Amino acid sequence: MKNKNETDSAPSMNIVRNEGGNEPKVKTVHIGQQVKAIRTQNKFTLEEASRRTGLAKSTLSKIENEQISPTFMVLQKLAAGLEIDLPQLFTQPSKVQASGRRDITKANTGKAHLTPTYEHELLATELSNKKMLPYKTCIRSRSFDEYGDWIRHEGEDFLFVLEGDIQLFTEFYEPVLLSKGDSAYYDATMGHAVISISEQDAHILWVTST
Repeated sequence: MKNKNETDSAPSMNIVRNEGGNEPKVKTVHIGQQVKAIRTQNKFTLEEASRRTGLAKSTLSKIENEQISPTFMVLQKLAAGLEIDLPQLFTQPSKVQASGRRDITKANTGKAHLTPTYEHELLATELSNKKMLPYKTCIRSRSFDEYGDWIRHEGEDFLFVLEGDIQLFTEFYEPVLLSKGDSAYYDATMGHAVISISEQDAHILWVTST
């Protein structure tokens, strides 16, 4: 039995626009196409989208396949769960479409992640499936020997020195000294490591691609 709080019978919606005094133009907007495009662009599975929106997977699947049309209450749940503004559900799909995702991290409210050599503060932790990982780091290490071996991982790194002075070691280059305002971009599969050389521990902004 259909829950009247979630769906009605019309699979699409007509939007009337009157431009420049001409006859009104009626444009059919398929909500399901929009929902699916936004979900897949953000790499959300139906299961994750269900968890985020509070809607059953079967309901989401029917909406995406234009079998049912969501009520306004459900549209609000979709917008909140997919982290978009409600009007984006009424915009015709395009090859390049902004997802509208956003995450704000107030000063000193990031998620702490400690290692023997670094003290990380992870940023934008509310968003999943990010294409980059931003974080601030306090560099505790003072010698390359503290690492024992090179650090390597997938993707590319960008670092920007916020405070203090650092020495950046990379496997195929000579070590380089970087101070406040300096930055570096490098292949993260190449061995690398960073140490503080200033009196106080240096702080850097790091962005890693995924």
